[in-house]
Amino acid sequence: MKNVSKFLLIAAVSAPVLVSCMEETIPTNLATETQVQSSDKATSAMLWAMPARVNQYQTISDAAYDWGYGSMMHIRDVMTEEYAVVSSSYDWYTTWSQNRSADEGKLSTQTIWNFYWQVVQTTNNLVGTIKNMETPTSGQLGMLGAAYAFRAMLYLDMARMYEYLPAVGTVGLRDSALVWIKDPVTGVLDSIRQDVDVTGYTVPIVDENITEESSRYNPRVSHDEMSDFILADLDSAEKYIDKLTYTQKTLPHLAAVYGLKARLYMWNEDYANAEKYARYAIDAETHTPLTRNEWLSTTSGFNTLSASSWIWGSEMIKEDDVVQSGILNWTSWASNETTYGYASAGPISMISAAIYDKINDNDFRKLSFKAPAGTTLAGTEPTLLTRDKFEKLPNYTALKFRPAQGNIGESSIGSASAYPLMRVEEMYFIEAEAAAHQDMARGVKLFEAFMKQYRYAQFKCEAEDVEGLIDEIFFQKRIEFWGEGINYFDYKRLDKGVKRYYNGTNFSANTAFNVKTRPAWMNIVIVQTEANNNRAFVGWNNPDPSGCYKAGTDY
Repeated sequence: MKNVSKFLLIAAVSAPVLVSCMEETIPTNLATETQVQSSDKATSAMLWAMPARVNQYQTISDAAYDWGYGSMMHIRDVMTEEYAVVSSSYDWYTTWSQNRSADEGKLSTQTIWNFYWQVVQTTNNLVGTIKNMETPTSGQLGMLGAAYAFRAMLYLDMARMYEYLPAVGTVGLRDSALVWIKDPVTGVLDSIRQDVDVTGYTVPIVDENITEESSRYNPRVSHDEMSDFILADLDSAEKYIDKLTYTQKTLPHLAAVYGLKARLYMWNEDYANAEKYARYAIDAETHTPLTRNEWLSTTSGFNTLSASSWIWGSEMIKEDDVVQSGILNWTSWASNETTYGYASAGPISMISAAIYDKINDNDFRKLSFKAPAGTTLAGTEPTLLTRDKFEKLPNYTALKFRPAQGNIGESSIGSASAYPLMRVEEMYFIEAEAAAHQDMARGVKLFEAFMKQYRYAQFKCEAEDVEGLIDEIFFQKRIEFWGEGINYFDYKRLDKGVKRYYNGTNFSANTAFNVKTRPAWMNIVIVQTEANNNRAFVGWNNPDPSGCYKAGTDY
């Protein structure tokens, strides 16, 4: 049998383009296992391939949403209630904001699938290499811990994005149909019925031991089976991560491992463990919540790994292709103050008007968005723009993500930026919500303590019951992590609806959906090419949500 894990990819080589998540084209520049085993330096090349792969662009196409993990975050954000975008012909994310063309045959669907599996393969390369060593060094074991943590993060993302959960407008039970397929190994024709309930199913498990033969029939696994796999990776990461000699935040460390466990346990509704590991993450390293000055800085606001609260982040340098592209990178889409990039060309990102109006004026986070003229905060927002240029921006325009060094005119500088993958503040919110599910009084205490100390002293939780408390935590979390690709997971987990159609809405007409519970579009569809190459997927896809809601109508 051909074992995929035997092919070791070094950092300088682009990862293979996958026809399916298990198929790969073998790169031409490879390191042998003997070479890697003999040198920590060679192994470290494979280690650094992981954060490098996160910011690869044009992996399968020249689509302007094919630029790495930051784009995955943006995709998730435009599915929510709080992230509005000015209507523009330059907006490449309308598939997700307008809930159209999200079916299995679209390039946009394939881009998400291929991105994640390409990065997974990079982690599998390192895990397989070090596990096959007879006597790995302490440093190599530390790298193994980082690879396990990276892989766990990717699988936890995919599991939560692709897990089918009941939603208004679609059902998990597929229409019955008899489908004839040819087994790629035996050549035998067989039939499979499509009357399968996919509720609770995630993605297949592809680890360092996958073979080409087994990849041809590798089914989606259940929530519980996926959770066990991710937890095993995180346990291994926790075992080895303290041996990692690199300190850069582009790699995961112990706090990140604990943070991933906290996320995993929230997904599992294991609130006792979620609370415990969130506190472990807070205490593991010297991370402190962002201060007002850090948050609102026009030169270093949400663009540097040195930020006090960042546990894990992604960073680009001027030599990276995404930066050299000028427009296919994080800053291009996230920073509205620049004179280059997509945001400046039309699709300006905003906070929902309804959400903005509910933010307390004493909360400095409200200054991350342009206040409407005549309101209390109008004219007080820190900005890199001259006042006359700033006034031309739409109300509620986001100012949260600044270009690197505050440089709004040179993409080679401003786009050499960073964005967060995990902040310590998330752990405080997980701790408070997890506690609330178990004991309302303890949840209120933790929630108020964080908000009063780190956001605004006048905060008071007004919740009268547990459901109300969780709603308040959810609301504050949506403000805290606006634009960071995190809130989507809470909508889906908590079965929360999306309301974009209301008096004074700043959502464009074709995105103004009102859905009272979890929207169908949050169950991501798997690309058709996977079923073409993996017969276990035939009849097991998520229902296509495209067009199942009409704008301006309540569901």
